[in-house]
Amino acid sequence: MEVLKIATAGSVDDGKSTLIGRLLYDTKSLTTDKIEAIEKSSKQKGYDYLDFSLATDGLVAEREQGITIDVAHIYFSTAKKSYIIADTPGHVEYTRNMVTGASTSQVSIILIDARKGVIEQTYRHFFINNLLRVKEVIVAINKMDLVDYSEEVYNKIKADFQALNAKSTFKEQNVSYIPLSAINGGNVVDQSKDMPWYTGQTVLEHLEGLHSSDVFETGKARFPVQTVIRPKTEEYHDFRGYAGKLYGNSIKVGDAVTVLPSLTESKVSKIHFFDKTFDEAVAGSSITIELENDINVTRGDMIVKSSELPKIEKEITTTVCWMDSKKLVAGTKYIVQHNTNSVLAKVESIKNTISTDYSGTKEASQLAINEIGEVNIKLSKPLYFDAYNDNKSNGAFILIDTATNTTAGVGFIR
Repeated sequence: MEVLKIATAGSVDDGKSTLIGRLLYDTKSLTTDKIEAIEKSSKQKGYDYLDFSLATDGLVAEREQGITIDVAHIYFSTAKKSYIIADTPGHVEYTRNMVTGASTSQVSIILIDARKGVIEQTYRHFFINNLLRVKEVIVAINKMDLVDYSEEVYNKIKADFQALNAKSTFKEQNVSYIPLSAINGGNVVDQSKDMPWYTGQTVLEHLEGLHSSDVFETGKARFPVQTVIRPKTEEYHDFRGYAGKLYGNSIKVGDAVTVLPSLTESKVSKIHFFDKTFDEAVAGSSITIELENDINVTRGDMIVKSSELPKIEKEITTTVCWMDSKKLVAGTKYIVQHNTNSVLAKVESIKNTISTDYSGTKEASQLAINEIGEVNIKLSKPLYFDAYNDNKSNGAFILIDTATNTTAGVGFIR
């Protein structure tokens, strides 16, 4: 079954957790005891409605304050698809959490409070989705029940967001607009009777209608080797396979390939998936590859098609989202974790910080927590990479603090 990964974003009280809870409730994905707990808690708080945010807000502080603090992953399925939703916080101090949640998502739902319209945080949420090249964005204009289901209010917010969208450099992105009332369920799973002027799809209908070709990245085939398989059993005495996950595009038996960084060439002789063999593997497959030649391949190496070599350099220009309380300054050493490859690196220079409201850049000599900036990094050995805009999986990396082993930042190669 196809799996679709979704990230939500929105300001405080825009209703992200309520929307997700409503999705779970209306698709009958909540257990009986969870529904009973929601009903009990809603009555205790004196609500005359079910507080669906309790379905996702797991931390005590989240439930007490009615806000989302950490990234919560929620799983549910329909007859057509399986879904993984990353419910991310919208506050500026949790920018790093939002980047983390959106980094693996193919779809993003940006919530807007119909009473407030497009605000500063909306700019930030959209900017991050542009930065991460999320192909499908749903602008969910929530709490329409609090503005009397006004078509005029909806049209004004849609026009304001379209003006924001005009600033985007990611023209392949598809933006859709859905007016809804998460608390009442209008246009979440079922069509709202209170908004007859809206004839488009509900949130679930839109998600169900998406095809993998619409939202999944395509590029050049990249196969980072996670492990070398040598069973050395009687049945597989001479077996030598290379296991990992295929990114970017498909690979076939007979394809001429190059192993990086050694630049050794060979051909794909077999493709294994569990106990079966296939002539072709598509992007996203976790597979084991056999090569015609018995060559030296190890964890951290990358297998690519010989006609599609990536860049191989010891210096990279990047966009970094900083996640550590310790500021990023030039001269500091970190480990660059790029796919399965770890490389010692030094921060050569910090050029600027990038404003998430599309107002431009500012000169800077350091990055503080939750700031995003342009950073030049020098590596101890060559990295084999693509620009993030060309191949997301082979253009992203994390920075690991050598002293504390903390994931200090996430980077995107320019």
